[in-house]
Amino acid sequence: MTTFQLDDYPLWTALITPFNQAGEIDYDSLAKIANAQAESGNGILLCGSTGEGLAIEFEQQLQIVEFVCQQQLPVPLMVAVGGLNLPQQLAWIERCNSLPIHSYLLTSPLYTKPGVVGQTQWFERLLDTAAHPCMLYNVPSRTGANIPAQTVANLANHQNFWAMKEASGDINQFLRYVEAAPQVKMYSGEDGLLPYLVSAGAVGLVSVCANAWPKASHLYVRQSVAGKGQALFPTWYKAVESLFEVANPIPVKLLMHHQGVISSPVLRPPLTHLELANVDNLVAADAAITQWLAQQKSA
Repeated sequence: MTTFQLDDYPLWTALITPFNQAGEIDYDSLAKIANAQAESGNGILLCGSTGEGLAIEFEQQLQIVEFVCQQQLPVPLMVAVGGLNLPQQLAWIERCNSLPIHSYLLTSPLYTKPGVVGQTQWFERLLDTAAHPCMLYNVPSRTGANIPAQTVANLANHQNFWAMKEASGDINQFLRYVEAAPQVKMYSGEDGLLPYLVSAGAVGLVSVCANAWPKASHLYVRQSVAGKGQALFPTWYKAVESLFEVANPIPVKLLMHHQGVISSPVLRPPLTHLELANVDNLVAADAAITQWLAQQKSA
């Protein structure tokens, strides 16, 4: 298995899972978009919330991971671990440990809202089972609870705790994590906030936008971490906003279908592309980012 220095990848794309009109996995489109990310130099996250992982059966998730592994891409692969049944999550990690992947994204238990002790125990079991470095993921809008800063402090010295993805939208929460585990790498989980969070210690981004704009997003992240964030507004702010008009990943799938990148904008229930009837804002954002990238190349 190829070894990667994970810190060399400031951008990780939370890859969508493309489906055909019948709702089955479109492996041709999956190969196409995974290779596009690799060509742009972006790390790839599989089966996360943007990839609709919770709507895909266990065996199909495994098939997705195996299929992308078979592409032998020159970038690292991360696999999402999310749910609320601990034995199932441990079994998932154990299955993936044998595959040529490079890291895991660990989410706090969904819906149940455990506190410091419960979350510490949850993550300890996942970290102990993982054979690869792990990124913890704080996303209270989806799980129902923040990961307590004390939990992060409790886990800070675990050998598999490599990084953290923070997506609460609260810079104070971000700063509490930095203080609790200063040696852990901090990534923004919200595309539009990266330039702001760099000054607070962010080293990169786990991105939705990079699905539609892999090369432009790569440059956006590089410029952000280099301290050039001020020059990225308002173009990127407006573009990011368009991709979150309704629940992710509905807009980004609609845009990628409009671009001709995927064969269908179909999602697995309860999400549906019919939620967003007007794609004018997406088309305008796509044109703006395309123009921005062209300007950067000619500068």
